[in-house]
Amino acid sequence: MAPKDDIEAKPPCHPRACAIQDCLTKNNYNEAKCQNVINALYECCDAFYKRYGEEASTASCPKPDLLQLKLRQEKGAK
Repeated sequence: MAPKDDIEAKPPCHPRACAIQDCLTKNNYNEAKCQNVINALYECCDAFYKRYGEEASTASCPKPDLLQLKLRQEKGAK
């Protein structure tokens, strides 16, 4: 699903946050096995903040400064 689709969810990006919980549950909370769904949430959150500004808020996303840190860390890990 494209980030723009989940931005419109109520709350924004919530389907991707739920996907993380589902993945973690299925994989005995092994975060490494769920990195793709974690990255999908970050992608959605990045699109959310780009659309609505850094002052916007949704329970499903980390704050913009933490999100940017996570995105930089992910790029460095590749």
